[in-house]
Amino acid sequence: MSVSITQATMELRESDLPNMVLLEEDLAPPYDGFSAVREGELDNRELAEHGFSGATERRFQEAGRIAGYVREFVSPTAQLGMDGADLIVGSVGHLFSTPEDVSHWMREIFLKDFTENIGAVLENGQKMIEVEELEPRGFFDDAVALKAVHDSSGQIISSTVVDFRVGRILGVTYVATVGNHLRLEEATALGIAMEKLIVSAALDG
Repeated sequence: MSVSITQATMELRESDLPNMVLLEEDLAPPYDGFSAVREGELDNRELAEHGFSGATERRFQEAGRIAGYVREFVSPTAQLGMDGADLIVGSVGHLFSTPEDVSHWMREIFLKDFTENIGAVLENGQKMIEVEELEPRGFFDDAVALKAVHDSSGQIISSTVVDFRVGRILGVTYVATVGNHLRLEEATALGIAMEKLIVSAALDG
């Protein structure tokens, strides 16, 4: 990532985050028919409430996370029981104090928390039964990814998640799928589309 873009992200604020997450028109096939189902700010308290056991607002603040914004889309046709069907796609923009905080979060919170909670029953009642670390390609800067498999009352759901850094912005894209299926290519394509939005927001600012 060029120094100029990294420096430009230092001028970004919480109010810029909605412009960095994907809109319906940013969803290419096979997700161009998905519709928005959830959107809004994601502060440290809310993130901790929906995180793994032991997650706290203070922990996230000390990690340098300032704020976030999420936009999520749902399939108009997919249902539980339809093995291989993609249910949800989404993107989250997180604002951090420094680029170094972003990379620390990606490995010491995102990857570490997932791998350390294999076998745990999560806040939503799902049991995480498998986590596989992945290597996403095509991003300008630092990027990591994983696939997590959950058991929700006997229904298997897999989530492929990509985290990538643009200066002090952490971009996250994900795909939730019925059954145990990898969607790294699709989540990466969403991430690269989001990366362009983040760069545009930084340079426009």
